Amino acid sequence: IMEVVYVCEWEKRPKNNHCPSIPLVCAWSCRNLIAFTTDLKNEEDDKELSHMIHIIDTEHPWDVYSINSGHREVISCLEWDQSGSRLLSADGDGEIKCWAMKEHLVNSWESIQSSSVDGDPIVALSWLHNGVKLALHVEKSGSTNFGEKFSRVKFSPSLTLFGGKPMEGWLAVTVSGLVTVSLLKPNGALLSASESLCRLRGRVALADIAFTGGGNIVVAATDGSSSSPVQFYKVCVSVVNEKCRIDTELLPSLFMRCTTDPVRRDKYPAVTHLKFLTRENSEQVLLCASSQMGSIVECWSLRKEGLPVNNIFQHRSPVVGEKQPMILKWRILSATNDLDRVSAVALPKLPISISNTDLKVASDTKFCPGLGKCFFFTVTNQSLQLFRKGFPQGLEVLFFFYSCPQLHMIRVSPSMGQMLDMNTLLRHLLFLLEYCMVTGYDWWDVLLHVQPGMVHNLVEKLHEEYMRQNQALQQVLATRIVAVKASLCKLSSATAARANDFHAKLLLIAISSTLKSLLRPHVLNTPDKSPGDRLAEICTKNTDTDIDKVMINLKTEEFVLDGPPLQSLQQLIQWVGDFVLYLLANLPNQGSIVRPGFGFLRDGPSLGMLREMMVMIRIWGLLKPGCLPIYTATSDNQDSMSLLFRLLTKLWLCSRDESHPQEPDETLLDECCLLPSQLLVPSMDWLPINDGVITKIQSKHQLRLQFGKPYTLPGLNPNSQMEIFSRSPASQRMDNLRCLHMGICPTEESKACTRCGCVTMLRSPNKTNAMKQWEQRWIKNCLCGGLWRKIPNT
Repeated sequence: IMEVVYVCEWEKRPKNNHCPSIPLVCAWSCRNLIAFTTDLKNEEDDKELSHMIHIIDTEHPWDVYSINSGHREVISCLEWDQSGSRLLSADGDGEIKCWAMKEHLVNSWESIQSSSVDGDPIVALSWLHNGVKLALHVEKSGSTNFGEKFSRVKFSPSLTLFGGKPMEGWLAVTVSGLVTVSLLKPNGALLSASESLCRLRGRVALADIAFTGGGNIVVAATDGSSSSPVQFYKVCVSVVNEKCRIDTELLPSLFMRCTTDPVRRDKYPAVTHLKFLTRENSEQVLLCASSQMGSIVECWSLRKEGLPVNNIFQHRSPVVGEKQPMILKWRILSATNDLDRVSAVALPKLPISISNTDLKVASDTKFCPGLGKCFFFTVTNQSLQLFRKGFPQGLEVLFFFYSCPQLHMIRVSPSMGQMLDMNTLLRHLLFLLEYCMVTGYDWWDVLLHVQPGMVHNLVEKLHEEYMRQNQALQQVLATRIVAVKASLCKLSSATAARANDFHAKLLLIAISSTLKSLLRPHVLNTPDKSPGDRLAEICTKNTDTDIDKVMINLKTEEFVLDGPPLQSLQQLIQWVGDFVLYLLANLPNQGSIVRPGFGFLRDGPSLGMLREMMVMIRIWGLLKPGCLPIYTATSDNQDSMSLLFRLLTKLWLCSRDESHPQEPDETLLDECCLLPSQLLVPSMDWLPINDGVITKIQSKHQLRLQFGKPYTLPGLNPNSQMEIFSRSPASQRMDNLRCLHMGICPTEESKACTRCGCVTMLRSPNKTNAMKQWEQRWIKNCLCGGLWRKIPNT
């Protein structure tokens, strides 16, 4: 059931063998970033502790960014925001700090805000809800419509600004029973307030925070004794006269059932874990009571029940329209038998529920993405035991645990030890990949369960499902599905070349949209279609192989631009020209599937996009010849663009009808064979081999890694299919976003994508507005949507 994927350990210090302690708190973001804390002894004074926060991305676990947090006491809480780009930390002295990426790099962080409740330890912490909630409908997993599988749920933010925009901020609960709220104003200022949870303040040992659809906040709290009630409070946050206001209200409470059992009344004296099932589900809570030797877990649900009427009033004639009074009451749903002492409780990231209807659907479909599934962990004698509550099949669960001084990443079998047929397993993985596409969540943990033999079928099925969506949704997901396909194809050597094709397609789409955005209508009144749309329509209808005849049908005045923007974009234009030449020159070698570029030879829409850009570039070349792509021709009178456009059009005509593609005729193949003798064919610089761990953990052998030391690839087999993507030490390094050569040993600081490995310079060498606008598009994320990390100079 459980399998260690990799182990990453700290390097011991030779001076005094000091290493970080066992992590105290950890948190996992939706972007697959892990934050955890350790206490590190000072080398000069063993009594002084540094409270450290360490942040890694799961794809490059050795690249840890360690922060001396500056907290005076032990860090008690870590909490990621909904975007996975900011982190909250709170300590035993009541101090809360907000951390954000510096220059949008996952391995560079800084503190941007802080608040404090002096001397009052924080026991629970959460960001305010932004009002975005997506429901997952397992019962419709067989539907072809994404809108039926995943639907937007009406959910109000915790607090809104003018116009309904959600206000950002955080909420914390202290050990003395205070609730404190800090709001981030648009101007960067912090607005804070504190209020008691109830009139009679008492000690709070454990607490958790959830949200309701109406914009309210629910806090669950206990003093740590199983004989005491678990209290629930409604918290409302508002801003009145530029001041933060907090209103609290007591909700129905509950006593754990084990305390009413004469056999177990004194067996489990302490409540050790208290969690809402999800942050958007305040009506289902999980409780764990423990002793030194064992634990028991109970799950409760809040339900509406009719209030019994006294016998005196039962015979009274009912008034028209009168309804039975209702009350809210906690009811126990399930409980475990006696367990070994539970050390941790893990809940799946997906929306979960344990209602009877949901559990029946999970049983019928053999797919339960978190439905009624919780994991309880016990650690005894340095071994890990797992207890599951719920159905066996379903969600690909991923979790990790630590033992000083190591981090273990563990993969849990999707079937929890039971056999699933391949079609069922593919359907489950497809459903989760679709969910990641729609929500924007990172799909790294789903890839852990994809075997190389599944890649081709998953890519094909994902494309089929995507093509069944309406045109508007296809446009929204156009780049995200390409990024998912690229990630999948890297998992198998048979499809590795297609991964490069998908990354090239992402760059092609981005360049096309950027060049088209420069076009402006000649007259002020807004036409029915933009110049870019008219260009695409005319190029689709006009099948002429002569580029100049296609230009005649266009309004060339819409293409008139100043010289500087065109000249500054020359490196992007050059990439388009080189790419067209590379594809056509390799058309006769199409039988070799492993060759990069093969996927474009049957991709009608991408070939049509290249054809449109060739027309645009041709027109701009009349205005500014310096922006044209440069070709090295064997003849001085060779019109290279006309030749390439003619061959490209013939190839596009063979594949524009995707349902009935045609094979290129012999004449086209012969002309393409002659291209290397007419023009110097460039060697396209494809993306480097991904140095992350996802492509190395498909086997059953765990990786041994060390924090601070990059993982090096084992020696490649000379006959390996992956060899064509390798780089020699003397090869030029490429800026994959700016399409610039950086030299053999670049001196400029660079950053790389955590997902695809795309490399680009950290600082911009450009001064023109057009190129700066291109660079600003990728300041936060890569073309594929991955995050950036700073890499050392080679």
